[in-house]
Amino acid sequence: MTNWREHISIDPKICGGVPCIKGTRIMVSVVLDNLAAGFDAPAILKAIQR
Repeated sequence: MTNWREHISIDPKICGGVPCIKGTRIMVSVVLDNLAAGFDAPAILKAIQR
């Protein structure tokens, strides 16, 4: 099982302390919203890399 702490950071100086993908300013909530909207992981990754 993957430890989420290896991939998610919470830093008050980045996005006001909202959980983000480590090393980015991509909020976890954005990823989860996209998954809930029916996008699959490859589509989300493609959109993030633009």
